[in-house]
Amino acid sequence: MRLPRLAHTSRPWRIHELTPDFRVEDVWALPTPGRRHDFPLLVEEVASLDLSHSSFRAVRALFTIRWKLGELLGWDAPRTGVGERVPTLRDRMPEDLRNAGTGPSFDAVPFRPLYLLDDEWAAEIANQTMHGVLHLGWVPDDGGGYRGRLAVLVKPNGWFGTAYMAAIRPFRYLIVYPLMMREIEKKWRAHSGTLPGVGEPDKHFPDDRRDRTHRSSGQG
Repeated sequence: MRLPRLAHTSRPWRIHELTPDFRVEDVWALPTPGRRHDFPLLVEEVASLDLSHSSFRAVRALFTIRWKLGELLGWDAPRTGVGERVPTLRDRMPEDLRNAGTGPSFDAVPFRPLYLLDDEWAAEIANQTMHGVLHLGWVPDDGGGYRGRLAVLVKPNGWFGTAYMAAIRPFRYLIVYPLMMREIEKKWRAHSGTLPGVGEPDKHFPDDRRDRTHRSSGQG
């Protein structure tokens, strides 16, 4: 389910410290009910997601076209990426985030992990069109459990990047995101047999602690 930008900006995520010059492009609630300590499973699932081999033909076609155009026009050349056209956001990270783990590498897309915390994971990507951040959070739900929340932050590369992001927006909202949610849900359900009590309260965290944001830095 698509959420308003406020669903991301109102929470004390550490990513805010690194992206004051980025805009929140998309926020989605993920169909991934779980318990407090299930977040690493979601991180692994997202890192291994390969939409160019999606089970949905429309998604496969869109990603194939995008990668082919990028190859033809040089949008994804090394000179356009992180550390070349733009500096890595790791240069902006405070010491505690630098010392945190980065989490898994991506299997199929050129995202670079930035940091992994108990309830938050971020990765960056850059090409000729934009500098982007994928942010994954793990938030309490109304049923006493937790579920994932996905946010995409972007810094378009000039007028071309702004026009490109506007041009692909209808495809993202009408095709890519809805089918991607189904793909994620399908993979998550496949894990459900190994997740005892999915959607139930985590007994390690009593009610009065579920809404607190746990961070390695102690901020909240």
